[in-house]
Amino acid sequence: MNIENSRNYYGEVLQNSGDLRTDACTMADAPPPHVRRALANVHEEVKARYYGCGLVAPSAIAGARILDLGSGSGQDAYLLAQLVGEEGEVVGVDTTPEQLAVANRHLEWHRDRFGYAKGNVRFIEGDIEKLGSLDLEPESFDVIVSNCVINLVADKAGVFAAAHRLLKPGGELYFSDVYADRRVPEHLLSDPVLHGECLSGALYWGDFLAQAKAAGFADPRLVKDRPLGIGDPAIAEKLDGIRFFSATYRLFKLDGLETECEDYGQAVIYRGTVAGEERLFTLDKHHIIEAGRVFPLCGNSWKMLGLSRFAPHFDFIGDFSRHFGVFAGCGGGLPFDLSADTNIEAAGCC
Repeated sequence: MNIENSRNYYGEVLQNSGDLRTDACTMADAPPPHVRRALANVHEEVKARYYGCGLVAPSAIAGARILDLGSGSGQDAYLLAQLVGEEGEVVGVDTTPEQLAVANRHLEWHRDRFGYAKGNVRFIEGDIEKLGSLDLEPESFDVIVSNCVINLVADKAGVFAAAHRLLKPGGELYFSDVYADRRVPEHLLSDPVLHGECLSGALYWGDFLAQAKAAGFADPRLVKDRPLGIGDPAIAEKLDGIRFFSATYRLFKLDGLETECEDYGQAVIYRGTVAGEERLFTLDKHHIIEAGRVFPLCGNSWKMLGLSRFAPHFDFIGDFSRHFGVFAGCGGGLPFDLSADTNIEAAGCC
């Protein structure tokens, strides 16, 4: 039911983002300046059919090969095409013909707008639950992104497993989606409006963490989140008692990550060289690293920076020769903020 409903809702029911009945499939954060500049180069028709719930513009991706799961009309793909540069590539996968038609209609327009001699974006029609049936080589992508789409599919665990297979070692799945603070009742899954509005298919956050770890992403990291408002009274009544959140996670494909935040006396010094994050680099919600300062962190975080594309931007202190136990105060409980008015401390919990 999920794929058919998604095709109908995003291909026929919704004609533009103004037709949405909740703010689940909308982006609330103001993009940073370099992203705003890139968005200004995206065709207006593409932007009008955009239904993402977050900003999937990971940093330090120049020259990277990126896969966009559920690329829709192509806004994220065309944004990322500018960030990876002409030597990088963005491949979008989507199952809705109407959305793909919009994306493909403007391929040459964007190539010319970007000033590229050759295009670096292509779109494939396909079901992200069946990535194995597409002509995509294992371990061929540096980064995989997705924007408010995984909630729409039934086999979410299969998507995470396929993404792990397609990523290069040290690569990451960086994606925004909708989560619930409890499991959504099964009878709501077949409601076409609740499903199309990215609510009934939202994963309970505990189930998401279990599925991500089972797929091989041992230490999922929450980057940012916000509580969702449901202004439509009829929808709110059906979902009474369930809290929803839009959240961005990053999942690294790394061997040897541990189940706890283990302390090996390690630290990093950020060089301030990531474009758009020159003063503060955000690894995740609890690791916001100021340039030039010694920043203690756990072994997993040390590997996420040292064994990924971020390594050239840091100086690394320490190794794994001595263990000091678990960092105090890490883990447990609902990971999301209940209020949008919280302040994030520029320090790590581990």
